[in-house]
Amino acid sequence: MDFNQIAVFVKVVQAGSFSAAARLLNIPVSTVSNRVAMLEKRLGMTLLQRTTRQLHLTDAGKQYYTHAAEGLAHIFDAESSIFEAIGEPCGVLRISAPFDIGNPLLSAIIDEMNKRWPEVKLEFVLIKRYMDLIAEGIDVAIRTGDLDDSTLIAKRAGYAEWQIFASQEYVTTHPEITTPQDIRHHCCLQFTPMGRDAWTLHNADTSLTILIDKSIVADDISLIKTMTMAGKGIALLPDYQCNMAYDRGGLVRLLPDWYAKKDPIHLIYPRHRYMSPKLRAFIDIAHEILKVTLEQGTTPTN
Repeated sequence: MDFNQIAVFVKVVQAGSFSAAARLLNIPVSTVSNRVAMLEKRLGMTLLQRTTRQLHLTDAGKQYYTHAAEGLAHIFDAESSIFEAIGEPCGVLRISAPFDIGNPLLSAIIDEMNKRWPEVKLEFVLIKRYMDLIAEGIDVAIRTGDLDDSTLIAKRAGYAEWQIFASQEYVTTHPEITTPQDIRHHCCLQFTPMGRDAWTLHNADTSLTILIDKSIVADDISLIKTMTMAGKGIALLPDYQCNMAYDRGGLVRLLPDWYAKKDPIHLIYPRHRYMSPKLRAFIDIAHEILKVTLEQGTTPTN
């Protein structure tokens, strides 16, 4: 029995293709293909049916994968339990985060990890889409919004509140905004997921929808923030992205009693019987920094 063959087969199924598995394992695609072929030859049956576009597990492949994946998980848990007991955080840790979560926030987490655990090498993957953590070899992810995958462990750090912001320059050169209805007389910089033609706002007592007469629409929150800071209009932005600019006087929060929505922010990671020291260290530090930032409205500094 060759455990390398089994491990490669499991990774191919999880990644969805030979090439994706090869990237995650950092080995040639030909090696991945050969090991799966050798496993099938030893077992005397086909586990994967290959087409030009995708892979399909045979009935035998499904049965073999279920037991093989579970067995490998137990082996990894056994090693992790030892490292958890005697080891200090070290090695590579791959982290997924929204590409627009904000450099100051990630920088604070990186700085604190480097200060406390310099032997841990952090590899960030910043991306718009949600990643399959197991299939794509991600150890932990920072995610905003509601979660769908109940198979992952989630630790909530707090909520990001979407508020109305404008630049200091814009505020001094345009009509004052004292009520939600005043928004209609201003250019609204619209982040597409927040709506194209209207803003729905809430306060402690009520909710209301304001139709927008003039707007610029984009699906890139970084662009919306840049245009807001340049004085091109007003925008709904998550508070954690605006904290530092707000502190420096670059952005001004308008209608402080009103907000558009609150997005939960979680640290999520695959379910492990034993957590590696490097993962535990990152989760503790990231949760601490996220919690302070979201609750107090400022990014912690060293």
